[in-house]
Amino acid sequence: MRPTSYRTPDSQGFAFTPENEALARRIVARYPAGKQQSAVIPLLDLGQRQNGNFCSPGVIEHVAAFLGMPPIRVYEVASFYTMFNKQPVGKYLLQVCRTTPCWLRGSDAVTKAIKDFAHIEKGETSADGLFTLVEVECMGACCNAPMVQINDDYFEDLTAESMTRLLQDLKAGLPVQKGSQSGRIGSARQDGPHTLNHLPEGAYPEGILRGDPPPAPPAPPAEPPKS
Repeated sequence: MRPTSYRTPDSQGFAFTPENEALARRIVARYPAGKQQSAVIPLLDLGQRQNGNFCSPGVIEHVAAFLGMPPIRVYEVASFYTMFNKQPVGKYLLQVCRTTPCWLRGSDAVTKAIKDFAHIEKGETSADGLFTLVEVECMGACCNAPMVQINDDYFEDLTAESMTRLLQDLKAGLPVQKGSQSGRIGSARQDGPHTLNHLPEGAYPEGILRGDPPPAPPAPPAEPPKS
């Protein structure tokens, strides 16, 4: 590892903040001696987050110098994974799933809602710098299709209308509800349970059933009769 004072003299001018450099060193310390370069992915992610969600050449050069790697090897990693953005993106990166379950459930309408609201096409960023639209393949939320990943969070069971409301709230700086936008609990059926409707009598561990009532407080001990 480099000494604590090390800063890469790259032409792009990127360097970890002191807090992120300390975090990067803790990440690298998790790996066995001689295997510290295995930390390249978490360090690229750390640099991208610090750099406005943009894995720039400066981020790549800094991570390479930090780990003692040739920059081309770090670029090979960054260019392989779609999670690393090699071009600047907006404050909100909208990744619309286009795989079959989402497409059958209306992802085209969701995409159109984004285009109409932000006045962008796929791969573009809105004029106000807030929204970037990209299409991606399956992200594993097929039960709750169609879905969009916005930065780190999933937004599921979308319609054109609910997608537009989400964008309005994000633009206004309002809090938004993550997960299902239809009120569904997890990936449960939207029309209610169709199995285990009639459970046998008996005690179940607390929390095993959705909607378990809170446990009743224990009854106070009975006072002994007064003589």
